[in-house]
Amino acid sequence: MKTKKIIITGGGTAGSVSPLLSVVDKIRDKDPNIDFLFIGTRKGDPEKRLAKTKNIPYKSIFSGKLRRYFSFKNIIDPFKIIIGFFQSLVLVKKHKPDAVIGAGSFVGVPICIAAWFFKVPVFLHQLDTVPGLANKIISAFATKITLSFDSLKDNFPKKSIVTGTPVRYEILKGNKNIALEDFNLRKDLETILIMGGGTGSKRLNEIVLKSLDGLTKNAQVIHITGKGKLLKARDYRYRSYEFLIKSLKHAYDLADLIISRAGVGSLSEFCLLSKPVIFIPLPNSSQVKNAYTLCKQDAAICLEEKDLTVSSLLEKVNSLLNSDKRREELSTNIKTLGHPEAASKIADIVLENIN
Repeated sequence: MKTKKIIITGGGTAGSVSPLLSVVDKIRDKDPNIDFLFIGTRKGDPEKRLAKTKNIPYKSIFSGKLRRYFSFKNIIDPFKIIIGFFQSLVLVKKHKPDAVIGAGSFVGVPICIAAWFFKVPVFLHQLDTVPGLANKIISAFATKITLSFDSLKDNFPKKSIVTGTPVRYEILKGNKNIALEDFNLRKDLETILIMGGGTGSKRLNEIVLKSLDGLTKNAQVIHITGKGKLLKARDYRYRSYEFLIKSLKHAYDLADLIISRAGVGSLSEFCLLSKPVIFIPLPNSSQVKNAYTLCKQDAAICLEEKDLTVSSLLEKVNSLLNSDKRREELSTNIKTLGHPEAASKIADIVLENIN
């Protein structure tokens, strides 16, 4: 039997890569006779590391962004986009994929257009509640578009199917005892997990550092800071890491409360994990709507970055840590919003259209 090939493309943050890799897992379960190639950006640290954990070869191309605001990068990026498109043509022609799967970001645009040019089926997943320009462009070349939210149907009236957000099932395999040992933490204290997104949040990191005395008074903290933003603190109840891959599932299992950005990939993982969350969404982005979609249903707490201070953060944290009942309410409500079968549904859609 001929081995099929699928190109996965996207990246920039772990939040957009993890859902793609959950689809890879399901496709492999349903049809082991498929090889994968991940194509990302030249600086794609999260996607390169995550692809490696799945034994997927990684290739990079030049990538530029089409900004709808003034930036000097707008002068350089069109040239990167042109180079990236010709690199994409070469890669698609060389690897002869049976399908391309993307979930947004501008690195996916030239790959998906090149695939369409060679009549290769393109599958696009729209993660966020607000479609970005990259996905709007890719949608014109897509064979099928899968959606995380019902509300997105108006943006993609043709070729679209609501599946929910694909989530990695391995995150459910965490172990509190392993976490206590790996992170050298105490069993008798509650644990706060803080996540500033794949690239890290400078503002959140600064406030966390200033809030450590309050945060660690009656709890302990695991803080994922983002690449190049590692914080050094002498508090014996605080642990900081630039990035967690294999240990993240254990940190999830140990966490009594999560403080996080609101990328839809992480958001969907929290739904599956049924964890109480305080969202601090990236300002002026789709994350704001992502967060409030849950907060309006009493499934999470929202704190906008413009309102983020030491006192506001500690007030939200303490109100939850001091109330088991309130945390249980949030956990119950967020669980009802998960889509545990999303990755399997998308895998079926891809396989039905390439077999």
